[in-house]
Amino acid sequence: MTTEPQRLQYLEAMGLTAWVARYALPNARPTPACDWELPEPPPAEAPGERLHALLDEAREAPTPRPAEAEPPRAARPARPGMARALLGEAPVEEAAATPVPAAEAEPQVPGEALRFAFQVACLEGRWLLILAGERAPGPVELKLLANLLRAAGIATPLPVFQSFRWPLQAGLPVHEPLEEAREGLQAFIAGARRRGWVPERLLLFGREPVLDEVLGLEGERCPLLALSAWQGPALAELAESAEAKRALLPRLLDLGEAWREAAEDAPDDG
Repeated sequence: MTTEPQRLQYLEAMGLTAWVARYALPNARPTPACDWELPEPPPAEAPGERLHALLDEAREAPTPRPAEAEPPRAARPARPGMARALLGEAPVEEAAATPVPAAEAEPQVPGEALRFAFQVACLEGRWLLILAGERAPGPVELKLLANLLRAAGIATPLPVFQSFRWPLQAGLPVHEPLEEAREGLQAFIAGARRRGWVPERLLLFGREPVLDEVLGLEGERCPLLALSAWQGPALAELAESAEAKRALLPRLLDLGEAWREAAEDAPDDG
């Protein structure tokens, strides 16, 4: 169940500002959307009827065996002797049984949010470029990325990268860390679509364990975002290794071919 703070966090990931009313304007008409009919409460049951029902439940409830743990106090059936006394009936002698103390349930402690960060841009609004890690790309890495795209035959200016960090707000209760992190990432991409991004493919540079778990790449597919995907070395690693660049060249040529085919298949707006 999504709580209000979590909902606001997903809206923030989408780039949407949530406005919350703080003051009531003088002479303002009530909001029609807030007018709804409350369901009528069920008729109150007489105390005697409730006690008779408890007494019937106690008669039908099986006697707990010594090996079984007694149910928690909140779910413990009513004692027939106590119910009869309240109803003014004569008590019936109960069979002696040795109660077994119930194990107290430990309170559920909310988990800790998964923490990850990346730099993201969208090449011509069609290909997501994600650089794993919190550090923004420096001039050397940006120049290398431009050269790699040019070698692949993708002649287009580099877009501006922006940072994404999860969680967006610290201290929120977390019950399903992986699921909530994935929903936050999906909310971010959905918000980017509103700003003109139409992702067709994901290019991921670098590896980061938590981010890899959240994206959950399966071969050359990212089911979370429903995109074709490719993952290569980090730009810093490529900048320092001529061997890594040579090993990457065949894959770059394949990506360039995919880029040109997608451009040919795109509808002509003119």
